[in-house]
Amino acid sequence: MQGLKELLLQEKKHLENIITKASADRETSPDGRLRISVDGGKLRYYHCLDDRYGVYIPRENDKLPRGLAQKAYEESVIKAAEKRLKSIDRCLRGYSDDEIELLYESLHPERKALVTPVEPTVKMLEEQWYSESYKGKMFQEGTAVILSEKGERVRSKSEKILADYFYRNGILYQYEKPLYLDGYGIVYPDFTFFSKMRRTEIYWEHEGMMDRQEYARAAVKKLNCYQMNGIIPGDRLILTFETEQDVLNPRIIGKLVDKYLK
Repeated sequence: MQGLKELLLQEKKHLENIITKASADRETSPDGRLRISVDGGKLRYYHCLDDRYGVYIPRENDKLPRGLAQKAYEESVIKAAEKRLKSIDRCLRGYSDDEIELLYESLHPERKALVTPVEPTVKMLEEQWYSESYKGKMFQEGTAVILSEKGERVRSKSEKILADYFYRNGILYQYEKPLYLDGYGIVYPDFTFFSKMRRTEIYWEHEGMMDRQEYARAAVKKLNCYQMNGIIPGDRLILTFETEQDVLNPRIIGKLVDKYLK
């Protein structure tokens, strides 16, 4: 399964954060444990230190039973989280998402030429995807000619910034590749990528004039249609926005690339 290691690492970090928080809370917890009994329909709390039955906690002292109950709960949480961490560590030991793929890629070139992989490698799929021809959106006559470092014509300086970033970082993309959205028709995402982790296309839309009412209205309509077609922001749709006052931030580009395209 592609990406399983990353999911395990995320879960490990999550569990470590839980343990840290629960352990910090436990430092201020009262000593002993809580015993709860019901006597004649009345709830009674007892503070147990050195004996089984403990000392009755008066009703007006409501902080002590809460502290003892919280302590017992957090001890159970820590124990369960530590158990899960050990399981994750066992899974991660020597595990690699691309282990099967590497068996093929590590073959000597002469042997590799004789072998057909049991399934296409990610590299094969990406190269096949990138080699597919398509007809992009036409440029209107008289519009400014803006070329990326790759030598490709784009529609704005911001799109050039994005295209140049992808090009410099070796990220394959297709510019304005047509995509059909049910209920909308053909759209031309600014950039389309092949997700190596998910083995499917993901899309990047840069909405660059969001302070213009008509532009913003059209953008919202299009983005809603993406979602109606199951292409959800933060999943298979990457979004960046811009106004005259708030221009495209390269740091944001880097964070999005690291999260979705590495």
